[in-house]
Amino acid sequence: MLMKTRPGADLATAPHAIVIGSGFGGLAAATRMAARGWRVTVLEKLDAPGGRAYVHHRDGHVFDAGPTIVTVPHLFDELWALAGRNFRDEVDLRELDPFYRIRFADGDHFDYSGDPDRMRAEVRRISPGDAAGFERFMAEADHCCNLGFEALGAKAFDSVGDLLRAAPSIVRMRGWRTLHGMVAGHLQSPKLRIAMSLQSLLIGGNPYSVTSVYSLINALERRWGVHWPMGGTGTLVKGLVQVLADLGGTLRLGAEVRRIEVDRGRATGVTLASGERIAADIVVSNADTAWTYRHLVAPEHRRHWSDRRIERGRYSMSLFVWYFGTTRRYEGVPHHMRLLGPRYKELLADIFRRHRLADDFSLYLHRPTATDPGMAPAGRDTFYALAPVPHLGSGTDWAQQGERLRNAIADTLEATVLPGLRQHLSVSFVTTPQDFHDRLLSYRGAAFGLEPLLLQSAWFRPHNRSEDVDGLFMVGAGTHPGAGVPGVLMSAKALESVLPDPVTLKRAR
Repeated sequence: MLMKTRPGADLATAPHAIVIGSGFGGLAAATRMAARGWRVTVLEKLDAPGGRAYVHHRDGHVFDAGPTIVTVPHLFDELWALAGRNFRDEVDLRELDPFYRIRFADGDHFDYSGDPDRMRAEVRRISPGDAAGFERFMAEADHCCNLGFEALGAKAFDSVGDLLRAAPSIVRMRGWRTLHGMVAGHLQSPKLRIAMSLQSLLIGGNPYSVTSVYSLINALERRWGVHWPMGGTGTLVKGLVQVLADLGGTLRLGAEVRRIEVDRGRATGVTLASGERIAADIVVSNADTAWTYRHLVAPEHRRHWSDRRIERGRYSMSLFVWYFGTTRRYEGVPHHMRLLGPRYKELLADIFRRHRLADDFSLYLHRPTATDPGMAPAGRDTFYALAPVPHLGSGTDWAQQGERLRNAIADTLEATVLPGLRQHLSVSFVTTPQDFHDRLLSYRGAAFGLEPLLLQSAWFRPHNRSEDVDGLFMVGAGTHPGAGVPGVLMSAKALESVLPDPVTLKRAR
């Protein structure tokens, strides 16, 4: 399927850029490139744009398959402005209050919000002795946000020199500490330590092993809020597609890339699964980086990202997601909720280190109809329940285990926050790690690429400009700065800094 767009005045002679994948990173990169004068073609394997931000429509329910937490909205403002449009005029963005609720296994909960006084009150309610430590934690998280996100987030780590120039900031952030270790240095309460460190799971990282730099997520949320776009995150995808159209870009759906063509060390285009070959001056992959190198670039063109190096990487967890609709509304359940199981540290060790599917689990419960009733038919609710699980390195047979886990999740939800759930179920379907591998082409079914450890971040992460192939570039969760909506949008800014100038390239022809 081909989605036509409005061509620019001189696009016929402009250098051609192919973007593989139409996730947020791919669409953001394509938009920035089109605004700079590239003739851009985005190739999407699925039947609709969005990649992991795909949208399912079932019996009047709207299910966002991917990211549901939107922070740093000015990154969207920038993209809309490139086409002379106003993001706030076109997308109704609502700040949530609370941002999310964390429910502990004993039934106690912590409402995490953007109101500093209410946050302090929640801290004092759970652990009065941690009030001063919470202030120190917030100050350090802000420090990491200033140095790690604002100063380095859009900086492409293209050389050892880039790493050396960033090293003083990493030292100032004491990035060798783990996130949980940094939080524990300020807070004594086990509940508060969990509440202030579990955010790294949003980007595929175990709080007990990722760098403390990712405390910046707490600061991002407090500084710019947690938002919901009315109509779902799919409205952001639709909007970006239109912005790209205004700039003359082309989006092709049902166009799976089978191979990146390389001639004398330079990317020259792609070949689709259909056999069609498309020539390009450069290729930008928004696909999973490990999958891109392992399956789309022939081994003889990969000295750095060899099969052995790819296989040695430590990859993020995967996800089991149960999407369901109910014939009634559950008014007491907030938009975002984390339901923690009886274990925390040991469960994360099962997921990330032992790669074992445990009997217990923790959940992220998403109820968009708490804010946006239009995501379901009148009087009904739309949900998904997401459980972090090990990637396919666990050897789990998801065809066998999927229904068992779904039933266990239903039992837990029915016994806690969704009484009578089974008798009110209408729609029900799941996504497993096998789907991440087969449908989304994620290496080992990992949902976020390489785990964001210190030595798998920044310069140590796959570069925005390929280390192996000239004219090949990377954008999205698998490259710098990493996963999450702000991360992939910032990766498009980092990419922009290492792309060739299309005007110069055109003159050199």
